[in-house]
Amino acid sequence: MKKTIQKTLIFSVLMILILSIPCIKNAFTNANHNVGDVIDSHNEIPVYYNGSTDTNLGRNKSKDGYNYGLKYQCVEFVKRYYYDHLNHKMPNTFGHAKDFFNSEIKDGEINLERNLFQYQNGSQSKPAVDDIVVYDASYFNPYGHVAIVSHVLEDEIVVVQQNAGKFSNSRAIIPLVKEEKVWKLDNNRILGWLRKQN
Repeated sequence: MKKTIQKTLIFSVLMILILSIPCIKNAFTNANHNVGDVIDSHNEIPVYYNGSTDTNLGRNKSKDGYNYGLKYQCVEFVKRYYYDHLNHKMPNTFGHAKDFFNSEIKDGEINLERNLFQYQNGSQSKPAVDDIVVYDASYFNPYGHVAIVSHVLEDEIVVVQQNAGKFSNSRAIIPLVKEEKVWKLDNNRILGWLRKQN
């Protein structure tokens, strides 16, 4: 009887903690930034602060109506960067960040939905500047994440990102390793990267 009560109590506490995660995520504010503040830029394309990763301020579009995505989300920055800086329109203008990577496409082949070449995390092709790094979903983020490669060094890359979280930086360093002739970004959430061919 005592063990049953203890198990029930532990289960109840765990359920309360799990259900309170959204409240906890939104409870703290960053006093340094307001939603919509420009916090960085890359090749003159601004990176905006979005507060919580769940903030939804509606859709953002280019002057000619191209769908960038939901304002200040990570996808919106990546698509705006590719459209405004690289003059690239993605055939599929919708989808969550994790949907940018299609696991059925072989390494180095074209991803028709994005009209970009796709490389898996563990590719013979080293990441390059302007590639889109695609992260899988996680327990705390069911949508995944995308970022732009701003620098490539021998053993690391730097990405620029929007909507990485209230207190996260717009720049992140990811270790890069070469194992048996393949390049791998040392982050188990990274699915791979996409690239525009000239």
